[in-house]
Amino acid sequence: MRLRHKPWADDYLKENDDIVVQNPFDQKGKWNSLFSEDQPLHIEIGTGKGQFIAGMATQHREINFIGIERAKSIIVSAVEKVKQAEIENARLLNENAQDLRDLFAENEVDKIYLNFSDPWPKTKHEKRRLTYHTFLQQYKGILKPDGEIVLKTDNRKLFEYSLVSFSKFGMILDEVLLDLHDYQDPENVQTEYEEKFSGKGQPIYRCKAYFSS
Repeated sequence: MRLRHKPWADDYLKENDDIVVQNPFDQKGKWNSLFSEDQPLHIEIGTGKGQFIAGMATQHREINFIGIERAKSIIVSAVEKVKQAEIENARLLNENAQDLRDLFAENEVDKIYLNFSDPWPKTKHEKRRLTYHTFLQQYKGILKPDGEIVLKTDNRKLFEYSLVSFSKFGMILDEVLLDLHDYQDPENVQTEYEEKFSGKGQPIYRCKAYFSS
């Protein structure tokens, strides 16, 4: 899908610096200083238009959330959703974080969400998948010892690949759901993609995993 260029996006993100962190790499090791409360820190990689992170932050005021999205034309919608929700426990980063260890310190993050990530279906692009072992190494470097990764996707091949990748890395699978919506989880906050695909009858796969000590 081709993204529509929004020439005003740069100024808009700077104007909303109370939500969009302008110098995120300077915050490494002290992210909670940006929030009014020192609380567990959850991050979403690939925030998209922000429905998930705004919904989660509204539902869980006892947690601080950070959403990372590299596309300016998309993250502006996430800013709007956070503003409309009138929440203080969510911040956004407009970054292409090639290594999360440059942004977060060891043991700084409690949970990582991977929602409807690009499946990169071609074998030659395997290294770009967010559950490839080099990414898992990054996650392990910033998560607390009991930290968790939550993956949601409509792509069965990516889901199967991720389960194998987690297992090869020595991770422990805490949950494997072949259709999340069969379980009617009352705490599940849907993303825009999730609403779209589930509305067409597409199964939504979810798994939770953590690193063994």
